[in-house]
Formats: sequence, C-alpha cells, structure tokens
Amino acid sequence: MRSLADWLRWQETLHPSAIDLGLDRMRRTLQRLGWRQPACRVITVAGTNGKGSTVALTARILREAGYRVGTFTSPHLISYNERITIDGREVSDASLVAAFERIDAARGSDTLTFFEFNTLAALLVFDTACLDAIVLEVGLGGRLDSVNAVDADVAVVTSIALDHCDWLGPDVESIGREKAGIFRAGKPAIFGSREMPASIAAVAQELGTPLYRLGQDFDWRRDGERWSWRGRSSSYDDLPRPALHGDLQFDNASAVLCALECLSSRLPIKREAIEQGLANVTLPGRFQVFRRTQPADVEWILDVAHNPAAAQALAGQLASRPTGGRTIAVCGILGDKDIESIASTLRGLFDAWIVVGLQSPRAVPVDALSQRLSNLGATVATTATDVAAGCEAAETMSRSGDRIVVFGSFLTVGPALEWLQARS
Repeated sequence: MRSLADWLRWQETLHPSAIDLGLDRMRRTLQRLGWRQPACRVITVAGTNGKGSTVALTARILREAGYRVGTFTSPHLISYNERITIDGREVSDASLVAAFERIDAARGSDTLTFFEFNTLAALLVFDTACLDAIVLEVGLGGRLDSVNAVDADVAVVTSIALDHCDWLGPDVESIGREKAGIFRAGKPAIFGSREMPASIAAVAQELGTPLYRLGQDFDWRRDGERWSWRGRSSSYDDLPRPALHGDLQFDNASAVLCALECLSSRLPIKREAIEQGLANVTLPGRFQVFRRTQPADVEWILDVAHNPAAAQALAGQLASRPTGGRTIAVCGILGDKDIESIASTLRGLFDAWIVVGLQSPRAVPVDALSQRLSNLGATVATTATDVAAGCEAAETMSRSGDRIVVFGSFLTVGPALEWLQARS
C-alpha cells in the first residue's frame, strides 16, 4: 500500500498540467464512484482574498452552535491533511489513502490533477462523516473549479481583485463572472465587499439567484472594539470583534452572518454561538503574530499576502500596528504573481528585505527576484536559498524591539511557521 507521501508525489505527475480548469473529469469520476450531492447544507466560498477567513469564521460559529462541520480549504501551510477537517480535526493519513485508492480505481482513463484528487477525497470523506454542514473553499476561479461540482445552498464571494489573470481574465469584470459561476438558481448568493463588479449582478440575474450585497442588503457598524450587524431579518448589537487580525475581517464576518441567516431555517444559531465563534476563531498564516524573546525580543508576523489587494491589506495592518524598532521583511513570491505591484505597495514599510527562494517550479530564482525588488527601491539586505535560511538571517539581523514580517506566498509562510514552531 502506498503511503500518503507516495500518493501525493504520484498525483503531481499524473496529469500533463498542474492547472487544467474544467468539470468533465470530476463529474465522470464522481459518477463512477456513485457519489450524490450532500444531504447536509453546503456553503461554497470563492473570491480573490478573504476566503480562508470566511471559511474559518463560518465553521467556527456553526461548531459553537453544536453542529458537525466539514471544511475543505487549500493550499496547506505545513501538512496536506490541513485541507480537510471534520469538526476542526484534520483528516487522517489512513482516510486520505483510502479515498485516493477509491478515486484511482474509479477514474478510468481520466488523468486527474492534484487538486481534483484533493477535492474528490474531501467529498468522499464528507460523504461518510454524518455532517450537518460542509464549507468548501474554491481553489481557483469558480465556474470551472473542481469544487463547483457541488451544488451550494449558499454561495459566498468575498472580494474581487486582480489575481490569476492568465486563467480568469484581464479585469475584475471577467474575474467576477468566473467566480460567480458558483451561484445556483434560486439559492442565495452573498457578496462580501462594498465594491462589486457589474458581472456579479449580471450572473445572478441570468441564473435567478437571490443576491445579497454588503452595504445594501446587510451591513455592519463598528463601535470601538465592538460592532453591530444588521441583515434582512435579524440584527445583532455589541458583538465582539473577530479574533482574526485586520479591519477587513468585519466584512468577512458580516458576509458569514448573512450566509448563516439564509440557512437559519435549517441551521438555527443562537447569539451565544456567534459571540463564541467570533472570539475563538483561528487561522494560521493570516497576520499571525508570534513573539520570540530569545535571542532578542522580536515580534514575528506571518501573512500569506500574494497579490496586490492582499498586500494593500497587509500594509494597512502594519501601519495600524506601529513598532519602535525596525521592520524586516522575509519575502518569497512566485513568478506568476504581480511582483512589482506587491513590492511597490509594501516597500516603504520595511527597513530591510531578505529575499528567499521557494520550493516550486513557479518560483523565480532568488537572485532574479532580489534584482526586481531592488529595481523598485527595496533595500535588499541579503538573499537566502530557502525560507528557513531566510528566517535564520532575519533572526541574526534583528535586535530587541524589531519586528520581522514573513509574506508573499503560502510557500513562504508555511516553512516559516514550521521554523518558528520548532523553536518555540
């Protein structure tokens, strides 16, 4: 029997290309598996940024209300098993291997992508878990993403910005139309940002999808560290702020409450569960803060920001959290990202940059990335072959009162998180 690691290595080589959008292979394999649409409620989350936070908030509130919840997210930071959870617990290696064996036997001549294997495994695990709700994070886009093989009871689009333009289109209208592909006729759809492309409303109208929009159909108001929310049929005052960092979390939490309001006839939730969910939610790698006191008292901040909109959010969070010392960047960005826009947004916030190599075929050679950042005015102090070496260099360079910000990719933050955990 293959180990999980063996299965994952093999899956990376099976299909001719890493990304091959489309639902035909998924649907054929699901049919051969005898899979049926879930009997429990399904919430599907798409968008450029904020998907992980929205999934985490939704699942935590539902769990605090006593419901049994499965989540599917991607990519992972440290362990592949992070991608599939049942009631907050990562799926076991044995469950994944059993699912992969069934998928391989059912796929016939179809050469599935790594992500399709991942999605299929999640659906098989959920199928036998006796769940009350499933929360699915779309991988790329929406309309042709493998997650869209599942019909959502509520669809959430968190935000639309430029990212994955080679696959989704050159502008926010094109990208919006692709992400709105998760909408279903007669099923509510939530848009969780204040600026909405016209294509989102157009798709909803074409399909006959009830559309709920932040700022019109639901909204929030902040009062210091507390906040209030109003929806179509319910409202809450004096809520605790979401435990996740950043003001954008109010938008995400507001969209979550709207989605849960839409499901309230099947999944009623009391105020106490909402408060506990907001206060107790966690999500690694999204402005995650560590403090290390040895060899110096230094704050570490980990954030997966990997597109211009996420970089802008990171810049705002750093500006609202001033430090008395220097701010040092540990930066690794993949080559298919808008490196210049990301760096231009953040360059004035860092006193020194450490540029790191990433373990991916999409990675830019570290010297080339360093040169591109230097050309934009970034002060590159040194380069490192990998993230761990970059973290070592940052720790050596820092002194008490400084902070170190690791950002640019899941492939940057994951190894940094592992490095910090090993030294905590």
